[in-house]
Amino acid sequence: MADYLVIVESPAKAKTIKKYLGKKYQVKASMGHVRDLPKSQMGVNVDKQFEPKYITIRGKGPVLKELKSAAKKAKQVYLAADPDREGEAIAWHLAHSLEIDENSKCRVVFNEITKDAIKESFKHPRTINKDLVDAQQARRVLDRLVGYKISPLLWKKVKKGLSAGRVQSVAVRLIIERENEIRNFQPEEYWTIEGTFLKDNETFEGSFYGISGKKQKLNNQQEVDKILNQLAGNEFKAEKVNKRERKRNPAPPFTTSSLQQEAARKLNFRARKTMMIAQQLYEGIDLGGREGTVGLITYMRTDSTRVSNTARQEAYHYIEESYGKEFIGPVRKNKNTERAQDAHEAIRPTSVYRDPKSLKSVLSRDQYRLYKLIWERFVASQMAPAVLDTVTVHLVNNDVEFRATGSQVKFKGFMKVYIESRDDQKEEKDKILPPIEEGTMVQAKDIKPNQHFTQPPPRYTEARLVKSLEELGIGRPSTYAPTLDTIQRRGYVTLDNRRFVPTELGEIVIDLLKEYFPEIIDVKFTAKMEDNLDSIEEGKNHWISIIDEFYDGFEKRLKKAEKEMEDVEVKDEPAGITCEKCGSEMVYKMGRYGKFLACSNFPNCRNTKPILKEIGVKCPKCKKGNIVERKSKKRRTFYGCDRYPECDFISWDKPLERPCPKCKGMLVEKKKKKGTQVQCTECDYKEEVQQ
Repeated sequence: MADYLVIVESPAKAKTIKKYLGKKYQVKASMGHVRDLPKSQMGVNVDKQFEPKYITIRGKGPVLKELKSAAKKAKQVYLAADPDREGEAIAWHLAHSLEIDENSKCRVVFNEITKDAIKESFKHPRTINKDLVDAQQARRVLDRLVGYKISPLLWKKVKKGLSAGRVQSVAVRLIIERENEIRNFQPEEYWTIEGTFLKDNETFEGSFYGISGKKQKLNNQQEVDKILNQLAGNEFKAEKVNKRERKRNPAPPFTTSSLQQEAARKLNFRARKTMMIAQQLYEGIDLGGREGTVGLITYMRTDSTRVSNTARQEAYHYIEESYGKEFIGPVRKNKNTERAQDAHEAIRPTSVYRDPKSLKSVLSRDQYRLYKLIWERFVASQMAPAVLDTVTVHLVNNDVEFRATGSQVKFKGFMKVYIESRDDQKEEKDKILPPIEEGTMVQAKDIKPNQHFTQPPPRYTEARLVKSLEELGIGRPSTYAPTLDTIQRRGYVTLDNRRFVPTELGEIVIDLLKEYFPEIIDVKFTAKMEDNLDSIEEGKNHWISIIDEFYDGFEKRLKKAEKEMEDVEVKDEPAGITCEKCGSEMVYKMGRYGKFLACSNFPNCRNTKPILKEIGVKCPKCKKGNIVERKSKKRRTFYGCDRYPECDFISWDKPLERPCPKCKGMLVEKKKKKGTQVQCTECDYKEEVQQ
């Protein structure tokens, strides 16, 4: 019989840890939380200092019985849940359920699941950190008070199944405010003048800058014509040539937020998927051979960019061996956000020597892609800056100035491994100018004016929204993915082309919250509440006083809302078509995945249909139907014939109306990282990528 019992959250984590601890240790999984507030009621006694009522989670009885039996036989029980607030709370609940003294040294924490980290952590067990537990408890109680007090009101006044929450409501508000900016946006005209210049049979590009060295905007065609009329011939003089060396530093290693953003941009991963795969990489992957099951990355819920000296030194050795000593970077200061708790290291590989190529055969495709992203980002963060040579040439003709810029990578540095992406930013490429000395004359081959209009701010992608929430201090690393999931499940927002669009329901709910509970959706108030929760963790405030301060004003607003809030009817929008089953009018309804068509004669007629969006293309297979846009079960867009099931044509790529000029086959639009590429499905015909 084992002398020691170790309890973790998941079987995968238990399997990985077991092999490091030996025969004296038995490792079991609690399968997450064993106790929680009841779902059927609020579970918080407001009159008894917000005392929470915890119950054993339904279905966890057998698990808890098994753990109790094992705990009674063990000399010592160690609680090794994740190293964060929630993990500390799980350990505390387990201690209560298994009758373990929470003041005994029963708590073990580690930031990575590797042999050295596990062995070291068991040398230094500690007591359960009650401040961490209280901070998590305060969050749960606060969210219960908001959710279980406001939600029934919304059910009664608006629609069943609605909910309100501190973080989710602010997220929806941000999406709505961005949509209002787009609706109210007034495009403004502006112009640019682009020039193609010739020097010793080499062409290069330049743009209009201004007059007599002063930068000038071009607002209309009259101003453009005035500039063009001022030009005297096609010869331009290179009056000034500026050459300088520029250094570019690598991005720091990943935090939870930056990992979700970059995985969205580079891998098209949703936040939830990113965290699910990161959890698998953290808990352990069976590598076979001598290593067996091992955790590949450090803990994935962190807001810190800090890296341990051991990991840094290992990275330096790897970089020197793989790329050369000149590629080793300096020790950089942590670039943590103002509200970062810095409880854990950045997300990094547990060993930089486990390079992605060597693990490709044992990882799934998605695990490999995410691990490669984390590995490359970490290695690059420890490398030398890239060095770029930049040249700016000032070309002047009769006081009209154009500027041509060129840049060339002189030393790749970290760019040899990884370059961080940005939303809507084109990849930086070498743009080499021909050798031009000051005083040289160049020929203008073509001068072309272009009319433009300012564009509204873009809708939020998941990456943009996570970034905004983090910058505003709303939520914490563990809350971003579930928040984005919740606001979609409630029907408050939908995704259109991977961008958030508010629904009518979302706007109605936020308007009501603005009127009756302004603090719930106030960005500054919510950020301050996050700081208050952090202060509980730091032992600076007691959790009951923080909740009490909030509840005093909240209760008054709740009573007022119950009296004054009027019923709001979310009307079904007529679709303009009749139901083929009963002849009644079809209407648009809002469901979990957005709008759909339903019969207005419900519940007598339960006919429903998805909304099909025609793309103006005839079906290439049956020649009778039209191609429509559809959604798969996983919400992925595909294209099919509207005569389905009579015609089973489908395509993941959007078909085009025009045929292939080479073979008359079907042309489709293929989504690429850099834009859209048109190609034929029958032959090798392709068109250039559209930026």
